[in-house]
Amino acid sequence: MRVILDTNVFVSGIFFTGPPHQILKAWRDGKLKLVLSVEILEEYQRAGAALAEQFPMIDLKPILEFIMVHAEIVTVPPLPEPACVDPDDDKFIACAVTSNTRFIVSGDKHLLQISGYQGVQVLKPRQFFDQCLA
Repeated sequence: MRVILDTNVFVSGIFFTGPPHQILKAWRDGKLKLVLSVEILEEYQRAGAALAEQFPMIDLKPILEFIMVHAEIVTVPPLPEPACVDPDDDKFIACAVTSNTRFIVSGDKHLLQISGYQGVQVLKPRQFFDQCLA
C-alpha cells in the first residue's frame, strides 16, 4: 500500500508516540510504501530541523537517509488549479494525483475538507491506522 504523510504526521511520528509513530513503524517494517515529492521532503527537513532544536536527543539524519533509500520520490508538476484553501497543502494533493497514491494521512483541516479529490482519500492518522493497518 502506498501512502503520503503530511508533514505534521511525519514529524509527530518521529518525535512522539501514537498513530503517527505506528504508521512510520509500519513503513519501516515494509508494510507501507511512503511516497513523496522533493517539495514534501524539503518541508519534512525544515520542520524536523525546527523540532530537533527543541529535542536535541533526536538525530534526524538517519531517518532522512532512510527516506532517501526507502521512499518513492516522484517528480510532481503543479496542479493546474489550486485544490486546497491553503495553497501550501496542494503539494500533497499534487503528489498523490501524479503518483496515483490513494491515501494521504493528515490531520490538516484543509486537506481533510477535500478528501475524495480525484480519488484521493485524506484520513486522520487514527482512521488510517484502524482502517488499513490494524
